[in-house]
Amino acid sequence: MNVALETEFLRRHPVAAAEELENLPDESLESAVTGLDPAALAVAMEYLGPAKALAVFENLPVESRLEVLERAAPKLAVTILTQLSTEERERYLAALTPTSRKDLERQLSFPDDSAGRLMDRSFVSVRTTTSVGKALARLQESKIRDLRSLFVVTADARLAGFVDIQDLALADPDEPVREHLQAAGETVTTQTSREEMVDLLERSRRDSVPVVDTDGRLAGVVRYRNLFRAIEDVATADMQKMVGASPEERALSLPGFAIKRRLPWLHINLLTAFLAAAVVGLFENLIAQFTALAVLLPVVAGQSGNAGAQALAVTMRGLALREVGIRQWRSVLSKEIMVGLINGLALAVTCGVAVFVWSQSLGLALVIAVAMVMSMLAAGISGALVPMILTRLGQDPATASSIILTTITDVAGFFSFLGTAMLLAFML
Repeated sequence: MNVALETEFLRRHPVAAAEELENLPDESLESAVTGLDPAALAVAMEYLGPAKALAVFENLPVESRLEVLERAAPKLAVTILTQLSTEERERYLAALTPTSRKDLERQLSFPDDSAGRLMDRSFVSVRTTTSVGKALARLQESKIRDLRSLFVVTADARLAGFVDIQDLALADPDEPVREHLQAAGETVTTQTSREEMVDLLERSRRDSVPVVDTDGRLAGVVRYRNLFRAIEDVATADMQKMVGASPEERALSLPGFAIKRRLPWLHINLLTAFLAAAVVGLFENLIAQFTALAVLLPVVAGQSGNAGAQALAVTMRGLALREVGIRQWRSVLSKEIMVGLINGLALAVTCGVAVFVWSQSLGLALVIAVAMVMSMLAAGISGALVPMILTRLGQDPATASSIILTTITDVAGFFSFLGTAMLLAFML
């Protein structure tokens, strides 16, 4: 069949042509696609799996590659470009017309925590009519490891479901894969958030999530390991933000960069420290009269700070993984009040006994016991409510929660301890 007839076949029967290309070994692609009209080929390539589409693209002359990118639907162009190295991708984009380049750059820019950014376009898919033997051969050619399932698409590249690799290995090689097809279940789009994907994976217990476009065609796959790595990166970044360090800072970042990002938050923290100091200043005469109060101040503040940090961490994790929403603030608050009260009573007994043994003062022991209960309650309440309120206001709770919490726990701890001491001064 000559090139003109093959091009006409591409134009008239793109789905059938895609199936023929899918079944060709990669080493035979160059002779099969050389000379074909890039515009017609771009249409047929929309029905190929990402790996095969890239193989076809790489077997074209450079001029034809650029024309395919110019003529292809955005989905196909993005599928090809995302499988290239950064240098190659930039080189091809620079060679395109300004309009095409701008459009593709917009298509390539998914939100940081979306399925579009996390999905892997280098995946293997087979058609429902593909035999088990050919499907296994395709897996061997792909060199992709640690797969437990294989996605199956219809003739027009729409997601049909998946098959377990183990089922394929035990099946008759001549059977079509549709005989072992399982429903795809829930899918996600390129805009689906990371938290929603975490929920889906926990419910389905799958190793990967299919990403589909608006037409239901398979656009990519979010693998569990990629999602886990992204969650880990975000979690470590949140740890840095909680203490006023930039999420972009690394252990070997330049000192100037670290100073620029840390110093503003240190100034904010300094202001909150002065606020806590002002509370202590209100009781200056009392502390001068009973110097033991100054010794015990850090005990109360330290315990309330630790308790608040525990409540804050649990609440922020619940919000991040969508275990709770701001509508559940009453339930979260009730739980933390109960935890704070019981922990406060237990610590009140321990601290009271220790202080009495140390000072032989029943009044001082009673003061720290009462203050411990009050400060632990304040810590639990603030640890639960601060991230909830920041989230409700549309702010990132990881950015300012820690500083706000430290201020509240310090002020509450100092005020409860010194205020109680003033009330019970006759016992000291």
